[in-house]
Amino acid sequence: MNAVPAPGPDATDVDRSDPDGRSWVDRAVSIVEADARRSADTHLLLYPLPPEWGVDLYLKDESTHPTGSLKHRLARSLFLYGLCSGQIGEGSTVVEASSGSTAVSEAYFARMLGLPFVAVMPATTSREKIALIEFHGGRCSFVESAPDMYDQARRLAAECGGHYLDQFTFAERATDWRGNNNIAESIFEQLALERHPLPEWVVVGAGTGGTSATIGRYLRYRRHPTRLAVVDPENSAFLPAYAAGVPDWTTGRPSRIEGIGRPRVEPSFVPTIVDRMLGVPDAASLAAMRELERATGRRAGGSTGTNLWGAFQLVAEMLAAGRTGSVVTLLCDGGERYAHTYYSDEWVAEQGLDLAPHAATLRRFAATGQWTAAR
Repeated sequence: MNAVPAPGPDATDVDRSDPDGRSWVDRAVSIVEADARRSADTHLLLYPLPPEWGVDLYLKDESTHPTGSLKHRLARSLFLYGLCSGQIGEGSTVVEASSGSTAVSEAYFARMLGLPFVAVMPATTSREKIALIEFHGGRCSFVESAPDMYDQARRLAAECGGHYLDQFTFAERATDWRGNNNIAESIFEQLALERHPLPEWVVVGAGTGGTSATIGRYLRYRRHPTRLAVVDPENSAFLPAYAAGVPDWTTGRPSRIEGIGRPRVEPSFVPTIVDRMLGVPDAASLAAMRELERATGRRAGGSTGTNLWGAFQLVAEMLAAGRTGSVVTLLCDGGERYAHTYYSDEWVAEQGLDLAPHAATLRRFAATGQWTAAR
């Protein structure tokens, strides 16, 4: 039997429709959407600042998602983007490069759809996150150097004919920044009856850059006067790139604060909508994370500490200028994921981190509202 030649450049009718495949995608989208409808919105918590200060600080508690972190929103968006773009089909192996929390959430959605999932991550990822990925049916593949994640994930996806979700490229486009119950819309709806419903600042970290892109675009779309501040940990490329005005800065070193900070500027980071960037020492992030537990009884991860350090600094600046208003930041995930790292005094000592000077800064701030950060 002669082989049928492929249609040439003069072809007039090429039909690639696949009714069975389309039906599976329709069911998959319905399953993901149904999960979203079953999930309540996350809480907006009021941080205990002295009321006479006239400044309110809020934490959007993303740890209450079904998979326990802010990355649940991103994972849902990435799966819907891949499904609706025709990139994820029945039986597709789904692959991601992740330092942990995104992969936990993606493993949850992959299992929901009956799809194999592989997470490529640094060998230093917390054991608690690895256990959560495996609990949701995912498989972990480790690299010694964080920058190697991208190529390894791309290679694994190509080898099995699967789909590389690539959160670092698609985070900023997979989420509808105009609304559709994104995190920015949720924050402003929850603030509507507060005494300062339009915050002076929203403070977030950058991992993929997707959250800052969504919030920054939403602020401009809704014409809110609120400014966006991005906090960045040590060894991250985002702040030096922002300061120098160059898009391709690299550090070659991983961040110790899981979930934020990258050794390169990721494609999803949009610096043109960021009003201010603040560098935060890793020891300061951990001190602020522990201050949250002291003040509220809530344990959160290191990225929440980074957010809080920046938010406290901005609150102090408002007080020094005699301004009232509000500031919003994110509680990104729960502290149970870091019992053997950030909450372990032994681990902190092994890292050569001294939290004491930063804890003193936080005590002075809580007592006086003044900011004198340790150098």
